[in-house]
Amino acid sequence: MNNIENSAAGILSQPEFSSATALSTAANYIMNAPEAFTHTYRTYIRLRENGRLTLKFWHSNAVDSTWDQGAEARGSEPGGEWSIEAAYVADGGTMPDGSVVPGSQVPVTFGGELSRRVEPGGQFWSDEAVVELPEGHLLAFTWTLKTAGPGKSFPFNVEGMLVSGYDAPGTLAAQETAAGFSASDKLQVLPSFLGYKKLVAKRLVLLGDSITQGVRTAKDQYAHWAARIAEGLGTEYGVWNIGSGWGRAYDVAKDGPWLHKAQQGDEVLIVLGVNDLDIGQRTADELLGDLAYIISRIKEAQPETTVTLSTVPPFNFADEWETHWRKVNDCIRTSPPAGVDRVFDMAAVLSVPTPADHRIKPEYMSDEFDPHPNGTAGKAVADAFLAWYGGGPSVS
Repeated sequence: MNNIENSAAGILSQPEFSSATALSTAANYIMNAPEAFTHTYRTYIRLRENGRLTLKFWHSNAVDSTWDQGAEARGSEPGGEWSIEAAYVADGGTMPDGSVVPGSQVPVTFGGELSRRVEPGGQFWSDEAVVELPEGHLLAFTWTLKTAGPGKSFPFNVEGMLVSGYDAPGTLAAQETAAGFSASDKLQVLPSFLGYKKLVAKRLVLLGDSITQGVRTAKDQYAHWAARIAEGLGTEYGVWNIGSGWGRAYDVAKDGPWLHKAQQGDEVLIVLGVNDLDIGQRTADELLGDLAYIISRIKEAQPETTVTLSTVPPFNFADEWETHWRKVNDCIRTSPPAGVDRVFDMAAVLSVPTPADHRIKPEYMSDEFDPHPNGTAGKAVADAFLAWYGGGPSVS
């Protein structure tokens, strides 16, 4: 691998590659096992385009956002030492059943090698891999990972699966059938960036928490607002969803890998704050300070980047946290932090009418107890964003 590929240059070091999917592959957990093991992971992904595709993958061996209160995984925590024993892309067919279309497997290499040792906190690119993916078919990405020893190893996403995945003990990456694989649960193990060769008009990065990731929406349906926005903008826009469950602004403000990802866009849409006010119990001033810092660091890295800041979505806050939520959103609407170019009022789309606007509309809740936005809410947000995007006001 050359110096660029081993550096923290991120996706900007390969500008001819754009995000191939609206699925977030951000990491919010880390594998922690009592002994070394070898395991294979196969995931089915809807790509933004089909046909003959040149794919390339970039990976950051670090956790993006803190899980829960941080006992198991913290934002910017480096992954451990592990290795990629083998990796393949293939035609996954139209039904994600654990198998791939016979004869369609294409090996993914790293500096010409079929395997790669991954260092703690390392960042690297794969080589190019060309695959034929008929219209309506899913990409199957399969890799076998081997840990170097007991303890913490590779980061992954532990939220409820938004796409179908399967896993199996042993080295099964080259296997075409589903034999030995079991359906994965809360175990999405993928590279950080799945790219395809596509020059785009703009790179839009979506930085947020589980609401951006799409948690609680239907599996394999891409019904969350981030996916719907990507579809609505069309493939001339590169849309990289880096939403991460339990994510909070102070995770990004650590100047770690998650912020580095956010710095890769021509445009960045920031939707953070729910978990800061909830489990993080940050005050309005603390949250606004973290947002201001994130925006300043994005602008320092890429001064021409357009930063859109969203109001904090309603999450049925109560008591003092409702007060902090209101203060933050009032500030975002009337006097957003320096560097904000535009403000998108997502809260206005999701909230019930005032004075109870700290609550999400019941029909938008994942269930009667869970204020995570459902697929219906995803459509409402995407429709509002797409209508606003072309003519929404800039911050004066």
